[in-house]
Amino acid sequence: MKVLLSIKPEYANSILDGSKHFEFRKSIFKREDIEKVVIYATKPVGKVIGEFDIDGVLSLEPSELWEETKHHAGISLSFFESYFTGRDKGFAIKVKNPVRYHEPFELNQVVSNGAAPQSYRYL
Repeated sequence: MKVLLSIKPEYANSILDGSKHFEFRKSIFKREDIEKVVIYATKPVGKVIGEFDIDGVLSLEPSELWEETKHHAGISLSFFESYFTGRDKGFAIKVKNPVRYHEPFELNQVVSNGAAPQSYRYL
């Protein structure tokens, strides 16, 4: 099973170039059979640009999550802290085998209504 994630273009590109090894989320999908993430790079790109395999999901208190991921987080500590402010738990999806599509494509080729997911969408 695949899941579609909306990711800011700079972070999507960092995942696909191999420098960002974790995708951080405030909430995580409920299904346990998710094996692959399809990346929708948000505006101004506004296209589906690649995918990666999931190599596990960390679910920890934010300070512990940062300690586990900081060397390959692909984001600053200040951004991390502001993102998880007020949360007692955070999630980090471990990226494996990122693949950039040769030809990015429109979201409506994956999602019938063409609407980007706020958090995630099962495919």
